[in-house]
Amino acid sequence: MSKQIKILVADDDPQILEGLVDYLEFHEILVDCARTGEQALNLCHSNRYDVLVLDVMMPRMDGRSLCQALRQEGSATPVLFLTALDTLEDKILGFEAGADDYLVKPFAMAELLYRIRALSQRVSRQQVRRLCVGALELDLDSQQAIREGRELSLTPQMFQLLHYLVAQSPRVISRSELEQALWGEEPPESDALRSLVYQLRQKLDKPFAHPMLQTRRGQGICLLETESTT
Repeated sequence: MSKQIKILVADDDPQILEGLVDYLEFHEILVDCARTGEQALNLCHSNRYDVLVLDVMMPRMDGRSLCQALRQEGSATPVLFLTALDTLEDKILGFEAGADDYLVKPFAMAELLYRIRALSQRVSRQQVRRLCVGALELDLDSQQAIREGRELSLTPQMFQLLHYLVAQSPRVISRSELEQALWGEEPPESDALRSLVYQLRQKLDKPFAHPMLQTRRGQGICLLETESTT
């Protein structure tokens, strides 16, 4: 029996979203939903999907910006854009952002279904998705982190934080941006991020000679390659 397909559908129109979900779930596709690009990005950080179906014209973070952000983070999940923008230039912009397929509204639901099924079977851009900063390597599929050949024992939330820091390295990331990336619009108590950073430091830096996590007072946190000893 073939594996059930799991997808994320992001569209700011609740009626379109409801119609897509009803049709796809009837055809035994597992569907998670997002109404904004930010919500979709957070779901992608905490779940693994076979296909992402993204509306291009979402407010704030649109579909193209979301796709670009995911590709920069190392995500190779196939992306299908849904949009009313049908010019060649619009399609080129979509593919340049990292899309794999493009479906212009209005469309037949059956065509969407078969495109999703085809994308779910496509060989990934990378057989194993990896991100590296210096001697630190993240395997996004197995959720493993390895530094200098030693595997780090991380909780899922610690791995999520490290993944974001690695993807943005060497940029300094503010506290508010990290909270948004980890918890979306509902950040926990004020000390949660500080505690999580401390726990990550204990695993990432304490066993090694040179720290990678750097705090910039009044600015935020960054992840840097360690300097060679002289």
